[in-house]
Amino acid sequence: MQPRLTGTALAAALLLAACQPTGDANQAVQADSAIHHVGTLALKPCVLGGENGMPTVEAQCGQFEVAENPAQPQGRRIKLNLARLPSTGKGNAQPDPVFFLAGGPGQAATQVAPQVNAALREVRKQRDVFLVDQRGTGQSNPLDCKDAKDQPLELDATRTPTEAELADFAQQCLASLEGRADPRFYTTTHAIADLDAVRAAMGADKINLVGGSYGTRVAQQYAARHPDHTRTVVIDGVAPNSLVVGSEFARTLERALQLQQAQCAKQPQCKQRFGGDLITRLKALKDKLNAAPVEVAYRDPTTNEPKRDTLTGDMVSGLAQGVSYVPQVAAMLPLVVSQAEQGRYESLMAIAHVWSGQVSGQMNRGMQWSVVCAEDAPRFQADPADADTVLGEGLGRLFFAACAVWPKGDVPKDFHAPFKSSLPTLLLSGELDPVTPPSYGDEVAKGLGNARHIVVRGQAHGTMGVGCMPKLLGQFIERADPKSLDAKCLDSQTYTPPFTSFNGWEP
Repeated sequence: MQPRLTGTALAAALLLAACQPTGDANQAVQADSAIHHVGTLALKPCVLGGENGMPTVEAQCGQFEVAENPAQPQGRRIKLNLARLPSTGKGNAQPDPVFFLAGGPGQAATQVAPQVNAALREVRKQRDVFLVDQRGTGQSNPLDCKDAKDQPLELDATRTPTEAELADFAQQCLASLEGRADPRFYTTTHAIADLDAVRAAMGADKINLVGGSYGTRVAQQYAARHPDHTRTVVIDGVAPNSLVVGSEFARTLERALQLQQAQCAKQPQCKQRFGGDLITRLKALKDKLNAAPVEVAYRDPTTNEPKRDTLTGDMVSGLAQGVSYVPQVAAMLPLVVSQAEQGRYESLMAIAHVWSGQVSGQMNRGMQWSVVCAEDAPRFQADPADADTVLGEGLGRLFFAACAVWPKGDVPKDFHAPFKSSLPTLLLSGELDPVTPPSYGDEVAKGLGNARHIVVRGQAHGTMGVGCMPKLLGQFIERADPKSLDAKCLDSQTYTPPFTSFNGWEP
């Protein structure tokens, strides 16, 4: 699961008042030769972001050392990479910071600092925001797959690998980790122990949790095991503890495509030009290109350089899933499918290139395997009904193919039990989410005594930065009262009309 934060328009980075003390005596920040102390944490000024044209954010960065294997504290030690976005308020700072929990599994929290900064800009008026790269991601002893020359191992991106090829790739990756990491200790359970150790080190009695996508699993697990140290919980793109991540991708995408198709049917111009079943057309195009891949000449949308690549059916289904994370891009799907049906593949290839460039490198593959092989793979059961979907029935088996060789960590017996709590909790869902649909949020909300579930119309995966949501997040974390929120400001959120030409949609 990937957070859709990268698909939202980002606000400009806020100027941080890094040199001004904030918090109470337990969290006093003292400047000493540009070093900022928060409890026992020593942080230095840093700049996050800036990749691929993203904004930058001034922050304070540091490391915190923990045992890789908690049962052997004298064994290998690993350093967690973390960053602090200090509160921007003057004299009104609160002692309970916010911990942002990234998605994936495999995404580093510091990697999405500009997006988090924009979404939590109102929260930052009173509270520090901490980003801790989960062990195995970012700069927290990443489980990177490398070859004998210490270069990144890569799979052939032009075709879908077989299960045997994925298992062999995982075996090579595992060999490259020898002497620097034991994958068994990079699960969610170890991650929440790290978070609590960081909380204790900074001297915070309570923290506020904000999790996106897979980060919602981390948030639920932390709050269930450390309720006394949790003040509020925000989970955006909710994954229930019972969910087998990877098992329902084909069905949840099909639901999102059906909703996209319904929007086209409601627009006279879209219905007239692209009449017909989008899902059926996608599957037909996929089958056609898998049977006879096409070499396509196109221009790189980011550089305008001429390029040639081979377009396959699997790329079409992967693109359908990818763009469905971002409604503004998904709105182009009927148009590019129509173009491809007429033998004009350039626009489809160009979008595929942009999307793959946007998401490549964001997820740490080894850490993802450590999580899903321990927590999800043992419960996976293939659904024959997936065969009739755009993604097809083989995706689930491929998702877990590495688990045949990847070492598996221990999982607590109650790990998959429903999250039950009376903590103030705000659940957020996008109506068109292709991976964590609103029904998942409804399921989790049943076990919560002080919660509210907000479904945002016309939005997909990740709603923290949409419309007035940053203001609502600020109000919720300030008041710790989900039911008092006036969410009418979200009523203006609507659907992105399907493109009827490359000039956009009809007025």
